[in-house]
Amino acid sequence: MPEKSPDTKTSTTKKKKVLIAEDERPLAHALELKFAHEGFETHIAGDGQQALDLLKAEKFAAVLLDLIMPKLDGFAFLEELKKRKTKIPVIILSNLGQDEDIERAKKLGAEGYFVKSNTPIAEIVKAIKAAL
Repeated sequence: MPEKSPDTKTSTTKKKKVLIAEDERPLAHALELKFAHEGFETHIAGDGQQALDLLKAEKFAAVLLDLIMPKLDGFAFLEELKKRKTKIPVIILSNLGQDEDIERAKKLGAEGYFVKSNTPIAEIVKAIKAAL
């Protein structure tokens, strides 16, 4: 009689994937670690164009988006999502804290907006969870 292995439980629950569009490597890595710890799968894009390409290639549950990035900034990214009629929760994490930037991002479809220097990573994770 074959012995049953104690870990025969296979997980059928897939991890939700979050796209982190952030060009600051240390912050991107910290976000990646925190989201992984919370049970998410993450992919990091170092610029806006790479983020768009990843979004085309794979299905993500949400996007965490910096506004100031090389190649394609966050505003252009949001405009492209709007043009494509892509429905995905986008949370902004930026150093831009001016009211007009926040308003512009929200008009373009961002569901949340956080200023990097004022926001603990745990709060960002909470916002992503709430958006899902």
